[in-house]
Amino acid sequence: MYFIKKENKISLTIEGRNAVAGYLFLLPFLIGFLAFMFYPILESLIMVFNRVKIDTVNSRFLMEYIGLENLKRVVMVDAEFNRMLTEEIWRMVLIVPAIIIFSLFVALLLNQEFKARGFVRAVFFLPVILSSGIMIGLETNNSLLNSMAEIIKEGNLMKTSITRVLQDILVTEGAASDFMAYIFKIVNQIYDIAMASGIQIIIFLSALQTIPPSMFEAAEIEGATSWECFWKITFPMVSPLILVNVVYSVVDYFLRTDNRVMMKINSALMQRLEFGFSTAMAWVYFLAVIVILGIAMGIISKRVYYYE
Repeated sequence: MYFIKKENKISLTIEGRNAVAGYLFLLPFLIGFLAFMFYPILESLIMVFNRVKIDTVNSRFLMEYIGLENLKRVVMVDAEFNRMLTEEIWRMVLIVPAIIIFSLFVALLLNQEFKARGFVRAVFFLPVILSSGIMIGLETNNSLLNSMAEIIKEGNLMKTSITRVLQDILVTEGAASDFMAYIFKIVNQIYDIAMASGIQIIIFLSALQTIPPSMFEAAEIEGATSWECFWKITFPMVSPLILVNVVYSVVDYFLRTDNRVMMKINSALMQRLEFGFSTAMAWVYFLAVIVILGIAMGIISKRVYYYE
């Protein structure tokens, strides 16, 4: 209840005051969204059902209604888009769990008491800056970095590579081979995982710092081990933030500028000026991301523990 009647006066409850504070925090975003984003989004939705040309004389768009032709081209004709979308979804399924596990592990380490803890935390936040769109563009277009990446890639393909030797030894036939193959795929992408884990580490770290120390003290008095404290106290207490980090990681992955689907959409828009086709791809991509987020939230929210 947000309101309570006291002495013939209606006043806000604590829950109501928290709700008002939340809406005030959302208000700048809502104003900015309605002022600057709502109309472009609506116009892009209209473009999906039209063939769009540019009127250079009057500096405006000329639209010819064609119904679902753009969507049919995206879903049924353009095989490259479907292939790229499927591959990116599988890559996301591979990387996002690794990001969550890696960020939780690092947050647990950074939550311990040790010298130069602030400096180490700053080091792990650097990927947030380095993974910005500008830095990714510099990294992608840098010939030196590209040549170094090719050398490293060729080195990883050599039989003398340590990871390749371990993979040949450990990956055998059977059910365990699939798990080991997954582990080696994660190891090969550890750079991408570390670059994408900065915000998640901070979120997990903030969650860990809100856990009352008295809970761990009581558990230690009862004879609980560190392993039992993690699964019975730490993990349930940070589980709501796991859901937050999964949603953030999925959205962040699908919005990366080096994402091949995003690159294809930008190519159709900026190079070939196919506004209707590019917006149709963008909306299909958006709906696919919404479905994935809905599935992830539906699965994880059932396991979330909310502490009162």
